[in-house]
Amino acid sequence: MVERTRAHGRLAPRELPGRRHTVSGILPRPFEVFVPTAADSGRVPLLVHFLGAAYIPIEAAQHADPRMVVATVNLSAGSGAYEQPFRGTTTWARLLAAVDSVLQADSNGRLRRSTTWLSAFSAGNGAVRAILASDAQARAIDGVVILDGIHTGYDPPGRVVADSGRLDPANLQSLLRYARRAVAGEVRMLVTHSEVFPGTFASTTETANWLIDQLRVPRSAVLRWGPQGMQQTSVATLGAFTLLGFAGNSAPDHLDHLHALPELLALVTRQE
Repeated sequence: MVERTRAHGRLAPRELPGRRHTVSGILPRPFEVFVPTAADSGRVPLLVHFLGAAYIPIEAAQHADPRMVVATVNLSAGSGAYEQPFRGTTTWARLLAAVDSVLQADSNGRLRRSTTWLSAFSAGNGAVRAILASDAQARAIDGVVILDGIHTGYDPPGRVVADSGRLDPANLQSLLRYARRAVAGEVRMLVTHSEVFPGTFASTTETANWLIDQLRVPRSAVLRWGPQGMQQTSVATLGAFTLLGFAGNSAPDHLDHLHALPELLALVTRQE
């Protein structure tokens, strides 16, 4: 399906001042670490982003905090490809250690990591839910942004909610635990969803409804313009947890969420 009503603005690639480093041997594919020029000494925040061209999370980090370091991870297609490397392993700790080593080498020991943020688009959420499954790892993450990416299966398989099916909650538990902490104000969490309906597995609208039902956070209808010409249709917020719903059930509508990352990351990192 092709949608022609909304603008579907896209970020243009541009070179921002900084140094790029490639890290191999930890994940199935190398990942990139970007150290901005403004990060010259002291403690700096880190954003680890899953799925998407590196220039987008770099742009987002510059918009949120010019000193923010960015690690961008792109693996194979499907949420399982992102989840598997981080499920019940030391991979996340090794990734952070590798970033810390990059910072030390890049700055001759002048840089250290402070806060740690996660963002994920679409299938990249598989990594986030696996990382958050460890309570120890989750406690060390200051905030999470999930862009149209919370999916799970149906129970029984293939039977949609409208046909008396229900969501399989197994893949949602770590996100729910983190969301509860956000509601309590301990961490920050922002979730977005479109109206795309895959059919063979639960949509981000269905998982969003499940999540706010579990949290008992009411959803309010709104009608306003969002980033990149998106049309926001709903909001649910409590404490430091926010869920934003947007119109659209086409591929361009889905991709809009990734290109909205600069505005959405800033919403989370700048929360009072």
